[in-house]
Amino acid sequence: MPETVLLLQMTLLLLGIGAFAGVLAGLLGVGGGIVLVPAFFYAFQTLGYDGPQLMQMCLATSLATIIVTSVRSVHSHNKKGAVDWNILRTWAPGIVVGAVIGMLVVAQLRSVTLQIIFGVLALIVGLYMTFGRADWRLADAMPRGPLRMVLSPLLGFMSVLMGIGGGSFGVPVMTLFDTPIHRAVATAAGFGVVIAVPAVVGFLFVDMAMAVPPLTIGAVNLVAFGIIIAMTLFTAPWGVKLAHAMDPKPLKRAFGVFLVLLALNMMRKAFFG
Repeated sequence: MPETVLLLQMTLLLLGIGAFAGVLAGLLGVGGGIVLVPAFFYAFQTLGYDGPQLMQMCLATSLATIIVTSVRSVHSHNKKGAVDWNILRTWAPGIVVGAVIGMLVVAQLRSVTLQIIFGVLALIVGLYMTFGRADWRLADAMPRGPLRMVLSPLLGFMSVLMGIGGGSFGVPVMTLFDTPIHRAVATAAGFGVVIAVPAVVGFLFVDMAMAVPPLTIGAVNLVAFGIIIAMTLFTAPWGVKLAHAMDPKPLKRAFGVFLVLLALNMMRKAFFG
């Protein structure tokens, strides 16, 4: 198929994906990565790029978009004084270590293994969104010492395995340790930058032993990156307006159910093709 035709097909698919991810991020406050990874998987597979490293490309490209969206989000939250820079500074080193280890692990795994991992972790996130309660607490302050040394790399590691920023794991961790939800969401945006930057730098040097779409560097597809960034920045404000016009709690639960189904479908494809 001519490269120009492929680029046109990719553009149309990704415009729709980016628009949906942007609205969802603004409406529910969830990172786009948890939607982008399966959407990229479907888009690239539909275009004929179905190889043993397909999930690597999906994860890497998703993380590349998170760099831009997280920086923008941190900037906006910081204007309102919502970012807890003490948490961000003390957790960042461990998160970076976990993200780098995650990138190295992802680079060695086959696509089908990463599908299963994504499915299991997305299932956990979906169940938490569906049944989790805002008043759940494990302690009245963020952990320090050995517990932080374990949790911070784990947060970075699991996020890279899913191709997502800091929101899906960081927000629950912070709220469980009695961080106010608005401060947790703002600080988790900073986690996203710390997770995505070292991981994407590594993914740019991954050797892809399969046919890749045009304008792909390492495991990062620049076409998908550019289109998604343009669309999410354009449509996210629509989601924010919708969030203010309706109660987001039932919508979060509905999205949690959707995420559970999406995770189960991803695992079904991994096991049964």
